[in-house]
Amino acid sequence: MTAVESRPAGVVLTPSPGGHRPFGARVKAYVALTKPRIIELLLITTVPVMFLAEQGVPDLWLVLATCFGGYLSAGGANALNMYIDRDIDALMDRTSQRPLVTGVLTPREGLVFGLSLAVISTLWFGLLVNWLSAALSLGALLFYVVVYTMILKRRTAQNIVWGGIAGCLPVLIGWSAVTNSMSWAAIILFLVIFFWTPPHYWPLSMKVKDDYARAGVPMLPVLASNKVVAKQIVIYSWVMVAVSLLLTPLGYTGWFYTAVALATGGWWLWEAHALLNRAKAEVTGAKLKEMRLFHWSITYVSLLFVAVAVDPFLR
Repeated sequence: MTAVESRPAGVVLTPSPGGHRPFGARVKAYVALTKPRIIELLLITTVPVMFLAEQGVPDLWLVLATCFGGYLSAGGANALNMYIDRDIDALMDRTSQRPLVTGVLTPREGLVFGLSLAVISTLWFGLLVNWLSAALSLGALLFYVVVYTMILKRRTAQNIVWGGIAGCLPVLIGWSAVTNSMSWAAIILFLVIFFWTPPHYWPLSMKVKDDYARAGVPMLPVLASNKVVAKQIVIYSWVMVAVSLLLTPLGYTGWFYTAVALATGGWWLWEAHALLNRAKAEVTGAKLKEMRLFHWSITYVSLLFVAVAVDPFLR
């Protein structure tokens, strides 16, 4: 028989001073605070932009330094997010096993860890990459922690729209790491991620809207019908695809990127409109298939940015 600990919803467990917390479990918990799977997406948008900025293969050490600094910065932001949100994380099934909820780590440990990563990552970028990248990295961290987590998330359905700016900044960091400057190419790709974020996240929010409602977080699917959310997804999707095609007429990319952007963007729009049609038909439950678009959104951004990296070699 297996003993299962029961914990009332909303209860955050705090380790007792003398409580036994295995070293291995604590190490895993610290790693979990950084949200590694989310950081994977951030790196997918950072490295290809470095290839585009270099118009070829960038210095390998610079790539590694930028990726490691990006991991530290995003990890610090995620840890601070979990520290601030530990009360609502305890109310949601999706987040109820996070380290500061289960008590594997104390809130103080989470706070110190997050702040330490913020300082170390900024110095890492400044000393080993450049100070423009350091400023952008710190700006992304502060925007995610202060603007999104502390101000927007619990107050407005536009939280993920404007809060998503933090997730767009790695594009600028990748460009600035190579050139120590900005360009329209970086800004266009920044906008692609900006318009990608809401239609990427809203399908997941539709799936777990009961979680958000229980925690009192006003995600759009909590406040609006599936039809309204799907309409917003379609609008943002069209703008995203249109923006993604601006790189070629401005001379930054060639035929390969254009072909990939058209193919992947066309498939995205097909899926977005299919979700809207199901929502209009008042389909609910598993038949709504909202997660099809969520999973495709990850594939889309991966393929698009791979094309960003490959295109310079085919021009």
